[in-house]
Parts: sequence; C-alpha cells; structure tokens
Amino acid sequence: MKAAVIVFPGSNCDRDMAVGLERATGRAPQMVWHKDASLPEGLDLVAIPGGFSFGDYLRCGAIAARAPIMRSVVDFAARGGHVLGVCNGFQVLIEAGLLPGALMRNAQLKYVCKVTPLRVATNDSAFTCGYTRNQRIDIPIAHHDGNYLAEPALLDRLRGEDRIAFTYEQNPNGSTADIAGILSENRRILGMMPHPERANDPALGGTDGAPFFAGLAEGVMAGA
Repeated sequence: MKAAVIVFPGSNCDRDMAVGLERATGRAPQMVWHKDASLPEGLDLVAIPGGFSFGDYLRCGAIAARAPIMRSVVDFAARGGHVLGVCNGFQVLIEAGLLPGALMRNAQLKYVCKVTPLRVATNDSAFTCGYTRNQRIDIPIAHHDGNYLAEPALLDRLRGEDRIAFTYEQNPNGSTADIAGILSENRRILGMMPHPERANDPALGGTDGAPFFAGLAEGVMAGA
C-alpha cells in the first residue's frame, strides 16, 4: 500500500501516523507539505493526522481545509481513493466537505486527554476490518472540539447506511449518539476523533490500535 501523510503547521501526530502505516505495510509513507499543489502519483491512501493545524485559529480545521494540497485530496477522494482523518484530521475532512456533520466544543468546555473505551460499530470497511463488530477497544483521545453533532435526519442516514464506525462506551464530549467516527457514503473515507496511532506499541501503553493499521493495509489493497 502506498500512502501519504499530509503535514500542516501545528500537526503533531504526523510521525506517529507514519510509523503506524509503515509498520503495517513495510513501506514508509510520503510526507506531503500543505503548500504542495499535488499529491504523489499512485497513492492508495491519504492520511490527515491529529494536532492543531494553524493553531486551531478560527474553527478547528477551517484553514487547513483550504490549503493548496486539499484540492488534490478532494479530487483523490472523488476518484475513490481512501482517506483517513484522525482528530484534527477529522475536523479538516468535515471542513472540506468530505464528511457530514459538525465537530463542536466538548460539552464540558474542557480539553480531554485520556484512554477511552470504544465499540467497533461496523467492521464493513477497510478502516475497521481488522476488528470484529461490537469489539471493545481502548484508544486514546486528546481534543477540545470533538463533540460530533448530527441532526436527526443525518443520524438516521448514518445508522441506516451502517456508516457509524466507532462509538464511545463512556461519552467524553457530548457527541450525538456517542459517535466517535463515521464513514463516507462510499465507505472509503473515515473520520475519527480517537487516536489509533497512539495505541500501536506496548511502549505507548496499549496495542488496540495495531489491528486498525493492519486491517487498513489489507482492506485497502483488497479494494474494500
């Protein structure tokens, strides 16, 4: 699998994301600067990592979503490419119009950083095929604006189309229906607030994120 990781000023999980992808694929992803006008050729996956792009100035992800490279990311997604956004990356995907809904301030208006139990709501995607449906996993979160808001019609659509990827067991931020991650209509774009790349090695305190990357590498190459 050939992958790229987009880097913005303020990204701080780009290296962790690259390590997770390289361990799963045996191939180092290409790091792509936000001012680049185009993506490398032949990519299978584009990953937008967590952090605080542009210092979270204005709305989180709003400036990054308008960076030059994002035009190519949107085009890549339109051609059926796989795109992953984690934490700030999820915010960028929503701001770029690649995923529906909104990410608001946490309900308690405080930054939350802790390991959080999740449920795998569906394993029918390249991003979640490394798990079993309804599997419980422990994945870190670290965000101030992770409160996913979906109006009733959107929530019904996400549920009806099996597009809720992960849910919180103990909702840390007020997200609608405990949603921690969602899929696009074609199931090739995932946005999630928890950080699987921070649970990818025993030295980090957990390995529940390792099947995420292993399954992703297998699922993308299988065309899931």
